[in-house]
Amino acid sequence: MLVVTRREGEEVVIGDPRNPIGIVRIASIRGDRVRLALDFPKNIEVNRREVANQILEEPPTVVATIKPAQPATGS
Repeated sequence: MLVVTRREGEEVVIGDPRNPIGIVRIASIRGDRVRLALDFPKNIEVNRREVANQILEEPPTVVATIKPAQPATGS
């Protein structure tokens, strides 16, 4: 795990700096609360840990079922 120190408004670039996967910016710091601004492509999921844990605990959703093919009737 990498731990970095950043001030409000400063950023961390994730991936290649010429074409980053995403950017994390320190939006604000108030007392013991830090607000992060996460800039990632829509195809990359970003979840809080408690939400990620809920996703892992949920059983997979069945979207469709496969039915066996009906035998062809010839004339």
